[in-house]
Amino acid sequence: MISGIRVGHATDPIGLTGVTVVLADRPAVGGVAIRGWAVGIHGLEFLDPRHLVPSLDAIVLAGGSAFGLESIWGVMQWLEESGKGFRTSQTVVPHVAGAILYDLGVGDHRVRPDHAMGYAAAAAAAEGPVAEGNVGAGTGATVGKLRGAACAMKGGLGCATARLGEVAVAAIVAVNAVGDVRDPETGWLIAGTRDAPDGRILIDTAAALAAGAPPPGFRPVNTTIGIVATTAALDKTEASALADLAVEGFGRALSPPHLPSDGDALFVLSVGDERADLRELGAVAAGVVANAIVRGVTQAVSLPGLPAVRDLPPLKERPAPGPRAAGRPKG
Repeated sequence: MISGIRVGHATDPIGLTGVTVVLADRPAVGGVAIRGWAVGIHGLEFLDPRHLVPSLDAIVLAGGSAFGLESIWGVMQWLEESGKGFRTSQTVVPHVAGAILYDLGVGDHRVRPDHAMGYAAAAAAAEGPVAEGNVGAGTGATVGKLRGAACAMKGGLGCATARLGEVAVAAIVAVNAVGDVRDPETGWLIAGTRDAPDGRILIDTAAALAAGAPPPGFRPVNTTIGIVATTAALDKTEASALADLAVEGFGRALSPPHLPSDGDALFVLSVGDERADLRELGAVAAGVVANAIVRGVTQAVSLPGLPAVRDLPPLKERPAPGPRAAGRPKG
């Protein structure tokens, strides 16, 4: 990934859930952008500019719905044992933010990311290339749920990096959207709702909704969550402003993003000292987020009843792309 962070996964291939942890090598600065109406987040107070503690030590992405928040305390234990956190007279107190997605309908719903899984993910965190696809928070992720799980596809966890001069930017995204995934450059549908439970042809979710198809019910099963890490020096207000700019990457690659049944959220983690224009940095970050979303589905592998991108016909053999859609549908 980038200098100053380490990434670790814990994956349960039987229960089909997992945890992804991004650790900062030194106290970092965090921010967040929240979209959708089904968000599950821990640690918002640590990201508030008014909070006494100026820094953040880690960010957690987890499956398991609200149960998965337990994994955060495993990460905190590992950080305390490692001497990382806000120092008090008795010990260090780690500050960790996190978000969860719903994957209980994919594997064994009784298996959720817990304290031990969070600890294992933190202990496994390392520099360098990050495993993608069916790992960590992307293990049970799915996309294309307009017609329910029977016509959905496998989502996953994706990563991407870029530079703005001397500033490095990276994104890690767990893609679990109700909508489709499009190529942000061409508009071609890459993954999404299939035409039938045994089908390999994609319908256009945004077009179907615009034509009057019933929207998904209000259930917290559709969430894309991610982290942008950068070596740019940001304060908390700037970090949240960058998150607001970077989350535009969801709209470039998800079609449509931020439905009422989505719980989309994007964190920012500032781990460096470089200066950068915030608008320029936001444009780069949005592109990195969009690319990470695409990799989340292209690097995934199928599960029973959930084909992956590699199981579909090549893009050149699919119908021409329809109009892109962004934001909430009307009505």
